[in-house]
Amino acid sequence: MSWRPQYRSSKFRNVYGKAASREHCFDGIPITKNVHDNHFCAVNARFLAIVTESAGGGSFLVIPLEQTGRIEPNYPKVCGHQGNVLDIKWNPFIENIIASCSEDTSVRIWEIPEGGLKRNMTEAVLELYGHSRRVGIVEWHPTTNNILLSAGYDYKVLIWNLDVGEPVKMIDCHTDVILCMSFNTDGSLLATTCKDKKLRVVEPRSGRVLQEASCKNHRVNRVVFLGSTKRLLTTGVSRWNTRQIALWDQEDLSMPLIEEEIDGLSGLLFPFYDADTHMLYLAGKGDGNIRYYEIGSEKPYLSYLMEFRSPAPQKGLGVMPKHGLDVSACEVFRFYKLITLKGLIEPISMIVPRRSETYQEDIYPMTPGTEPALTPDEWLSGVNRDPILMSLKEGYKRNSKIVFKAPVREKKSVVVNGIDLLENVPPRTENELLRMFFRQQDEIRRLKDELSQKDIRIRQLQLELKNFRNIPKNN
Repeated sequence: MSWRPQYRSSKFRNVYGKAASREHCFDGIPITKNVHDNHFCAVNARFLAIVTESAGGGSFLVIPLEQTGRIEPNYPKVCGHQGNVLDIKWNPFIENIIASCSEDTSVRIWEIPEGGLKRNMTEAVLELYGHSRRVGIVEWHPTTNNILLSAGYDYKVLIWNLDVGEPVKMIDCHTDVILCMSFNTDGSLLATTCKDKKLRVVEPRSGRVLQEASCKNHRVNRVVFLGSTKRLLTTGVSRWNTRQIALWDQEDLSMPLIEEEIDGLSGLLFPFYDADTHMLYLAGKGDGNIRYYEIGSEKPYLSYLMEFRSPAPQKGLGVMPKHGLDVSACEVFRFYKLITLKGLIEPISMIVPRRSETYQEDIYPMTPGTEPALTPDEWLSGVNRDPILMSLKEGYKRNSKIVFKAPVREKKSVVVNGIDLLENVPPRTENELLRMFFRQQDEIRRLKDELSQKDIRIRQLQLELKNFRNIPKNN
């Protein structure tokens, strides 16, 4: 029998990436130069937020999506943090509410006015203090309104109930810095990766570790739940320092289902999963490529589709929610690419080529909408519900009726699980001690320079005084 090649039928086989023209980009933005491994960008159907380079604190821009083109240097900023902003995330249910976290150990909730900022915003509607070190990640709950998670360099994950403005739960199972957090579809499970080279699946309300993997051959960096498939995908580095992805069964992390090497580049791989199309996107930090795959339920699980190539390296990527996509153009995914060297934010649309201009129901199934399925009290009491779905057929027009109301509270000690979080500070890591040492050395050098400048000025004044005394007096 003659050999025949095996062709796999897929409606996404010809998906291609289309970069926006220059006039539809956001230009002139001083993108942050911070080396923290985050996206520094968040986007929803109304606004684009980007962390910017700033002196004497942390700030980020919030720009209405229709305001493309060149952004003025004096454009208003959100600038209330005392340290660098490390992560920003939009509330999935209230489109003008954004959370930010910073090196100043705080998490802050901001309410963006209708139409965007007209002046600098320095006052947050809610300031959350509970971490004893800088806070690197914030994550909103996918089905519950006003539940926010934050992960700090004190190795703790705090669960905040924004209705009361306090941390209500603490996950304290990590022994090093938490690198990434990902919820499953209904928010009943949380997957984390950590600098201690372990992948964990945690029940967030109890803090109990359900599964744990020690990744010796695959040093994990990022993790994402693959929708309702009960699988996880991680990106990391192999023992030969090549970039690698691994697929895991969430109920058994003893061994990965598959491991696949991507390339030999050194930049971090950011994974993005689209549960509606079962497509996985891999974008490398520091390179301009975005690879995409289709996830299957049977071996080989991962099927390579294509690659979007660009010569401009990306620092991070924001992702548009489904209800913000252009369904008339058969757009199934949209990235907002941060190009630091050009100060440019470039939208990249992933498009399924179709000849018909009618609504394509097969590529736009019912998708999670903008209505929460649970209240904070229901979720904290143990209730789980799937997201409330919406159709994209009529286009996204309605605004959420939910309004954020900040609780009134006094500053006090933060006690969770019987522990005062602000009093029990873990020992400093070696990297933190080194950073503190170098900062002190810089401060010493600065003070010495100031003293030497003052000494020079004193000598000049003494010389001027001496010359003045030597001037002969007229009779």
